Amino acid sequence: MTLHRMLASACALLLAAVVGCADQPATDATETAQPEAAAATSAPDAAAPAAEPAAPGVEAAEARPQLIAPVRGEAELGYLRPVSRRKGGMVITTITVKNLSKGAIAGLKVDEFWYDKAGEPVTGAQSFRWRKPLQPGEVIDVVLEVPTNPNMNSNTYKFEHANGTIKTTLLASIE
Repeated sequence: MTLHRMLASACALLLAAVVGCADQPATDATETAQPEAAAATSAPDAAAPAAEPAAPGVEAAEARPQLIAPVRGEAELGYLRPVSRRKGGMVITTITVKNLSKGAIAGLKVDEFWYDKAGEPVTGAQSFRWRKPLQPGEVIDVVLEVPTNPNMNSNTYKFEHANGTIKTTLLASIE
């Protein structure tokens, strides 16, 4: 029984030591010796300074995506003039859009509606939905496909997102 208590105490001490050192950066004897060795081997009048190694974790932080809070209410979206073309029995419309808001646009949804000469609805597109948050300044292509109908005369687009409405602006070019 005392052996079990001793093992439990030793495990508790090791766990406390690991938890207590969790906030401390890991150091290695070779890491601390490298700057001294580099200083000893380099000549003092060398023209080029020695390159310092990058701090561990800096590369991992740069590779990690930055999270931006989503826009609540009205978001701003810029777009280029839509390009429609026929392919087989379908009308394919491509719209290049750019997020002009300061926050991410979550759940971007675009619908296209076609009307005849009298203004009556003829057909609508399958909704385009961008599953990831559209980050500020990010540019994507929206592709909408609608079956061809001989009565098609004009169309409109409806932009919306998960947290509100979208104010669209026609842009001459996307930079």
